[in-house]
Amino acid sequence: MVLSALRGAVGFLTTLPVGQTAANWEAFADRPAAMIGVGYILGALVALLLFLPLPETIVGFAFVLGYGVFGGINHADGLLDVADGVATHGDPAEARAAMKDSAIGVGAVLALGLLLLGLFAVGQTLAGTGLVGLVIAAEVGAKLGMVEVLIRGTPSHEGLGSALAGNVDRWTGPLAMAGALPAILLTVGHPAAAVAVIVGGTTGILGERWARSRLGGINGDVLGATNEVGRLAALLAGVIVWTLW
Repeated sequence: MVLSALRGAVGFLTTLPVGQTAANWEAFADRPAAMIGVGYILGALVALLLFLPLPETIVGFAFVLGYGVFGGINHADGLLDVADGVATHGDPAEARAAMKDSAIGVGAVLALGLLLLGLFAVGQTLAGTGLVGLVIAAEVGAKLGMVEVLIRGTPSHEGLGSALAGNVDRWTGPLAMAGALPAILLTVGHPAAAVAVIVGGTTGILGERWARSRLGGINGDVLGATNEVGRLAALLAGVIVWTLW
């Protein structure tokens, strides 16, 4: 069942051909902490692009592209929807309506631009450094943030958020933390990986608080946005600590 849950999580959070089935999805939905395992897999795949024997700017572009190719665009779409909700000034119902609107607003455009620019800057900075551990730790932190959203949040309506949050139990948090713990050691002798994991997880806590007050609860878009913002925040924090420490 653990392997089925991990396969279900990989099938949901990446584009990797793991043979997603209804049984795997149900196993994952029953064990949302399986998201943490995906952080190690996806982070390692993207980190390999840092070794490309190409100019740093091209490596930076490949780094951005890698997240799209291996991770898909569903979570970025959630970020764009949430950004449009942020840009509204009405009540929670109006914010949710803006998120469902298929039209792309200025908030979404700005969020996407900042996301891509931030990932490019990180990829260019890390090109040729071999800091695989930092990239993996940031991805694990982002997934930990998603689990935090599910643990703390109340779904605003039936959907993806409720399907996952409804299966959270008293073991979800400890299992997620235990799974994320090894990632803090991935930059041996340096705190960059630990900072990345902590920042990614904290992003989830802050995101859930915002969703509770602004949207009346969490949903699938909030999960996707947490993944994207948590990853970028974790990468930036890790790079800054690595550079300045």
